[in-house]
Amino acid sequence: MSDKITNSKTKKGFWGRFLKLLRNLFFLFLIVSVSWVVIDRFVPIYLTPLMVIRSVEAIADGESPKNAKQWVPIENISHNMVQAVVSSEDNLFQTHHGFSFGDITKAFQHNQKGKKVRGGSTISQQTAKNVFLFPQRSYIRKGLEAYFTVLIELIWSKERIMEVYLNVIEMGDGIYGIEAASHEYFGVSASELSREQAAAIAACLPNPRKYNAAHPSGYIQWRKAKIVSLMGKLSPVDFNKEPVQRKSSHKHKKRR
Repeated sequence: MSDKITNSKTKKGFWGRFLKLLRNLFFLFLIVSVSWVVIDRFVPIYLTPLMVIRSVEAIADGESPKNAKQWVPIENISHNMVQAVVSSEDNLFQTHHGFSFGDITKAFQHNQKGKKVRGGSTISQQTAKNVFLFPQRSYIRKGLEAYFTVLIELIWSKERIMEVYLNVIEMGDGIYGIEAASHEYFGVSASELSREQAAAIAACLPNPRKYNAAHPSGYIQWRKAKIVSLMGKLSPVDFNKEPVQRKSSHKHKKRR
């Protein structure tokens, strides 16, 4: 009888310590993640998990890692580029709170039909994934992506989200951010991008290592023309003005 009581107390003690450990880890994760997002609200971001992965892949293949990147403030990025990515990637960027549930539903229905996988990620979600997470597709990653998306929408401004997005996303093989991409493809700075050049870069974003903005395929030329047209139809992005809620007026592909 005493042995049973002892075993019962031992089990209770184990589960109590285990639950306490989980609770402590949970609060530690909250503190670290929130602090990380707060810090990144104010400082340039020069390194992301994807950059590390690409460098390791290059070394494993016996090649020298290429990391063309230069941080520029959003004031030094052509408004054409902002308008291009909003038109092509997330036309409700200024009005949603991190998620476009209509696009998520459409992407889910599309993928259920067994067609080519299409994501429903907003610019905010893509930014959260690029800055804080690894690119592997899994439910855990998508859950963490949603968590960090909520954090940056709460702590960062829309202008900051766009600034980070345009400075960290992959825009070619070893090319990260719009300043490096502008010089690589068109020999100009990000502030000098024309509407057509910005649209060409945006057209390649779904698969930037496959497509080249300077030497566009027929498909990219078609996407570029479509984006240029959408740029003219979409209200100008203005971070200094309160956005007006509006319904989606066009369809476009999203990335995971």
